[in-house]
Amino acid sequence: MEYPFYDTFSSPFDSFTIVWKGTGSELKVQRIFLSDAKLNSKVKALKSFKHIKSKSSSSITLLGEKIQQFFRGEIVEFDLELVDFNKCLEVQKRVLLAEYGIPRGYISTYKRIATHIDIINGARVVGNALARNPFPIVIPCHRAIKTNGELGGYQGGIKMKRMLLEFEGIEISERGKVITNRFYY
Repeated sequence: MEYPFYDTFSSPFDSFTIVWKGTGSELKVQRIFLSDAKLNSKVKALKSFKHIKSKSSSSITLLGEKIQQFFRGEIVEFDLELVDFNKCLEVQKRVLLAEYGIPRGYISTYKRIATHIDIINGARVVGNALARNPFPIVIPCHRAIKTNGELGGYQGGIKMKRMLLEFEGIEISERGKVITNRFYY
């Protein structure tokens, strides 16, 4: 049995932890954990994976550095070559791929994404799939909001979601509603 490895990186919101299996070209990211107000990312990883071991990998270090650049507001392109969708249900994979397609500086709503991928009345399905996004930041689920303009939830907390959107030029009102006409889908 192949056990997963993890590496933890600093961020403006405590830390994030990348969990992966394999080596070299066979390496696949299983999860990316964000810290939140209750638990830091390493604790989340250790609770979620049994027999996990700390280890470095050049591919993971590079991905971690790209995520750190993203957290600093830099423009970063992520690809999906390291992402392992095998544990995702087919509907979640469809949602994640649609979310991945939303460009920097744009947002969408859970309802628009559902319509785009042909899930009738599927805003809740989209919201639930994004709430369990195993690859936050790489799959930019912070770019999905509620139809009424409210931010909705986020694994790293609303403060992080707001900061990430503002880095991308999305304005948010004092009352926490998105002010933009840059909708995708």
